[in-house]
Amino acid sequence: MSPLSGPAENDRPGASGRTGAKGRTDPSGRTGANGRTDPSGRTGASEATGTPALRGTAPPRTPLTWLYAPGDRPDVVRKALSSGADVVIVDLEDAVAPHRKAYALDATADLLADAHPVPVHVRVHTSRDIPTLAPLRGLCGLRVPKVTHATDIHRIAELAPGLPLYPLLENALAVEHAYAIATAHPAVRGIALGEADLRADLGVREDSALDWPRGRVVVAARAAALPPPAQSVHPDVGDLEALAAGCARGRAMGFLGRAAIHPRQLPVIERAYLPTPEEIDAAREVVEAAATEQGALALPDGRFVDAAVVEGAHRVLALAARAG
Repeated sequence: MSPLSGPAENDRPGASGRTGAKGRTDPSGRTGANGRTDPSGRTGASEATGTPALRGTAPPRTPLTWLYAPGDRPDVVRKALSSGADVVIVDLEDAVAPHRKAYALDATADLLADAHPVPVHVRVHTSRDIPTLAPLRGLCGLRVPKVTHATDIHRIAELAPGLPLYPLLENALAVEHAYAIATAHPAVRGIALGEADLRADLGVREDSALDWPRGRVVVAARAAALPPPAQSVHPDVGDLEALAAGCARGRAMGFLGRAAIHPRQLPVIERAYLPTPEEIDAAREVVEAAATEQGALALPDGRFVDAAVVEGAHRVLALAARAG
């Protein structure tokens, strides 16, 4: 996606391209200075800065599953919309052959002329796609591949005012600039790795070789007051055991949810990221104890509880609510 390639080092604002995390909403859902109210990409015009209010259908619950569907297969996209995925991502990039890119864009524009009950994002192929997509009522966010600099996001935000943006970090330079990208613009609502391209860029073969970039993007998202990133896709749709194991590892590393390429992967991802009964009980105990005592406290079993622990317990209970 060469139109999004970064400028020369001396063209970027400041030494790192950072603009700061002010005005963001933290992952607990607290409102930031620019009017953001939650980590899902919903709402919030900034009265102070004049930033356009972000539009789009908000997920009714914390999203855990993000299902890709090829943009040149509108029948597959419609099936994805009824698959149970929290967010559907129409892919105009890797999933579409070069000679079908134009058709995929037209088909996606037709599909998104009206809003859908499920939030729909589009992973664009080139910035030239954006003028066609930006006005569509059914579009809730843009997945921006191959972002390497904060200035890439500035350009996209100018083309799509009011749309939530989700940069994908797919090479070593992008990983190095993770925080700068995460804080580049108030429209950025999440970041994630593109692990297939990153693996090729780094020349690594072992999955564990990506642990450092994974940790980097988790830390950058948290530092930027963005929600925890979703894991990259598991490419083998037939190996659900490996998918479950990978999700368990990702959850332990701080990810929240995972992108998918087939509906059969969705329940595996959701189960892996939902809290266990033991985790729910422990979270309830923390929240109940915090409601009766102010400040730090110790539970009867010896666990120390402070504000950060209470915040984490609330996140566990919010996820538990998905299961009813």
